[in-house]
Amino acid sequence: MPIEIIAQQPIEFDAEGYMVDHRAWNMDIAQALATHEGIPELTLRHIIVLNFMRKEFEATGDGPSLRKLTREIGVPTKELYDLFPNGPAKTAAKIAGIKRPRGCL
Repeated sequence: MPIEIIAQQPIEFDAEGYMVDHRAWNMDIAQALATHEGIPELTLRHIIVLNFMRKEFEATGDGPSLRKLTREIGVPTKELYDLFPNGPAKTAAKIAGIKRPRGCL
């Protein structure tokens, strides 16, 4: 699995580009990953989504679905697509340092 230096730390990624060890994540890494995904700056709304993604992953071992995101944190689907244009659940999972959610195609 490839290892890249992100925010001065060696980070291991799987074949799809998701971090292997979610515990290595921090906000500097999140910002670097966001920039790589075409998001120049993480706003408070991004951070709310990322923290929820991480909380769900730690509780269940999987990231939440798009539907669960909209229902439980109150961010409308359109806004999620504005925040994470390349696919909200997959892109947010990458930036949050967790595995690809099982429900994502």
